[in-house]
Amino acid sequence: MNINFKKGDGLVPVIIQDYTTLQVLMLGYMNEEAFLKTQAEKKVTFFSRSKNRLWTKGETSGNFLILKELKIDCDNDTILIKALPTGVVCHTGTQTCFGEADAKGFLYKLEKTIHQRIDENDENSYTNKLYKKGINKVAQKVGEEAVELVIEAKDNNDELFKNEAADLLYHLLILLKIKKVNLTDVEQILMRRVK
Repeated sequence: MNINFKKGDGLVPVIIQDYTTLQVLMLGYMNEEAFLKTQAEKKVTFFSRSKNRLWTKGETSGNFLILKELKIDCDNDTILIKALPTGVVCHTGTQTCFGEADAKGFLYKLEKTIHQRIDENDENSYTNKLYKKGINKVAQKVGEEAVELVIEAKDNNDELFKNEAADLLYHLLILLKIKKVNLTDVEQILMRRVK
């Protein structure tokens, strides 16, 4: 990767995006040393302008940013990092430095939670219990939720309609897990259809 560190007096801006939800979490700066350390250790390291030194996010709090993907913009002077946060990102205690987390992208977080409950065989989890009943039971539940959504669509109670839509999406994510399909697979098909 050919990053132009000279353009910004040795520093380039780094946009941090949540790998799962794609939400922008924070902005920091890297020099070449911070960039190389981030790549080597897979934990995001910045050059702190206030401390005048390298600073690995989480070195004090334990809330690291685990590097998953790294891209350079078209001018080679800005870095986009997709990372998995191990805790809150902002020093104020919020998930992002731009205020509270947005609901957009939450389906990916929910998908991850569903997979985790199933993969870890969580005995107390409704998700895991339903999953263990097999594809027929999960598919039946998706069908029931779809019918309930259609019924609520014909009425004028928006709250009930939204709740049924949420139930359908939740159960669909469990069915996708059984079929070894993820949300990104479905999105790619929808993207191809738009073209």
